[in-house]
Amino acid sequence: MSTESEITEIVSRYTRAADQRDGEALAKLYEADAVVDVHYRGPDGMESLGTLSGGAQIATAMSTAMAPHPPLGWSHHTTYDHLVSVDGDEASIETQFITFDVVGIRKPEGGWPAGTFGAQGTIKPIESGYYRFTFRRTDGVWRIRHQGVIHDIPYVF
Repeated sequence: MSTESEITEIVSRYTRAADQRDGEALAKLYEADAVVDVHYRGPDGMESLGTLSGGAQIATAMSTAMAPHPPLGWSHHTTYDHLVSVDGDEASIETQFITFDVVGIRKPEGGWPAGTFGAQGTIKPIESGYYRFTFRRTDGVWRIRHQGVIHDIPYVF
């Protein structure tokens, strides 16, 4: 696997852990002293929304600070337009993201009405912006050193 593919795969693992609210899986992706900076890019420029420091704080935030999914609910982070740069044991990726809120409709007790077809529920975009990750390879393993999250819409963190 190429280094670029390894870096992109870590971002994919990040989005899956975020969707599952799995702080333990997420923490494994970061260096012990990693930092996450969260910003909103508004009409007056960048506004800092907060900082998480260290793998333990990042894991706790993922597991407890994000709202749990409702019954039949889920979230799906998607990333695209990856820009990867590698320089020896240092690497970075900038990627755009959209997060979708997915909520299914419970099957009626008597079954679906005649003529019902297709997905039953709603899917709506709830977040968008950019992730900017930097990585370091130590003993052959890539881990996140720093993550910048830049939201396109106001966000309470």
